[in-house]
Amino acid sequence: MNNQEARQRAEKKVEAKIGLYIHLAVYVVIITSLAIINYSTSTEYIWFKWPLIGWGIAVIIHALSIYNPLGESTIKERMIEKEMNKESQLRKL
Repeated sequence: MNNQEARQRAEKKVEAKIGLYIHLAVYVVIITSLAIINYSTSTEYIWFKWPLIGWGIAVIIHALSIYNPLGESTIKERMIEKEMNKESQLRKL
């Protein structure tokens, strides 16, 4: 892998992380706003828990897609590596 390819991969990872941070920030702002609306209009039924849970699951899945807790490369990364190896072998011929 040359430096340009390594840089492009690093840029994609950084963009993915920034996307996650934006997603998380929007989640916190919106859920906080919904909680304030819920508590200011009625405390009998706490309805903001449903978007909190649903959207929270989406944020967790987003984070897991970027930060793999098992330390293994993702399927996409393995496929990319496999294709890059094929290309480098073809160039040698």
